[in-house]
Amino acid sequence: MNNDKEYQFELLIRQHKRTIYTVCYMFSHDKAEIDDLFQEILIRLWNGFDSYEGRSDARTWIYRVALNTAINQDKKERRNIDTAPLTVDIDPYEADDPSTQQIRELYDRISRLDLIDRSLILLWLEGVSYDEIGTIIGIKPNNVGVRLLRIKDKLVKMSKN
Repeated sequence: MNNDKEYQFELLIRQHKRTIYTVCYMFSHDKAEIDDLFQEILIRLWNGFDSYEGRSDARTWIYRVALNTAINQDKKERRNIDTAPLTVDIDPYEADDPSTQQIRELYDRISRLDLIDRSLILLWLEGVSYDEIGTIIGIKPNNVGVRLLRIKDKLVKMSKN
């Protein structure tokens, strides 16, 4: 039975690895932080896997766990708690083509937003519906649209600076 649980978890992670890495990339400044955050998210997902009952879409559950972990990790780092670097095979900072540079500039501006705004814009960029964003963040779908407009305005202002 335990092997079946491990198989199901591994399958879930393989299917949603990009989602996890997107959150890690958005909330981290370098490869070591991405690796640490990815590992921490996997631990949290594994610890909560037995209690995940499938009431929400798996992607919604993973986003919720990943974003909460990233936000908590950010708060933890502000308290200067040391973490040990971990190694993961993927390097999202490798490519140097012009479109990658534009994406880096956008992510740089996004990284200057507060944690909730950063979470909202990340989910929107990933094509998550307003209803699902509301469920993940814990706000009404109407508020998602209003907050996204404000966030987009902030990003435009940052690009002019």
